[in-house]
Amino acid sequence: MDKKLVDIKKENTPVKKLLEFVSSGVEVILTEGKVPIARLIPILHGAGARVPGLHLGKVWMSDDFDAPLSDAFWMGKSGA
Repeated sequence: MDKKLVDIKKENTPVKKLLEFVSSGVEVILTEGKVPIARLIPILHGAGARVPGLHLGKVWMSDDFDAPLSDAFWMGKSGA
């Protein structure tokens, strides 16, 4: 995807023009000077509907998931 940097302090690009870039597939990154502050990207249509239970059984959680962690772990000692 192509990118276009737009410095909001220097350029006075209308929102409509920014949306034209985005709709043509260009990612627009809004900056203040050299610092990026926002990114405009197109919404992908047709990504497909989410299917509940599609990966059923692929993820598991250990029995001690919510057990307190040892002091050795918090102190950064090896073997924790």
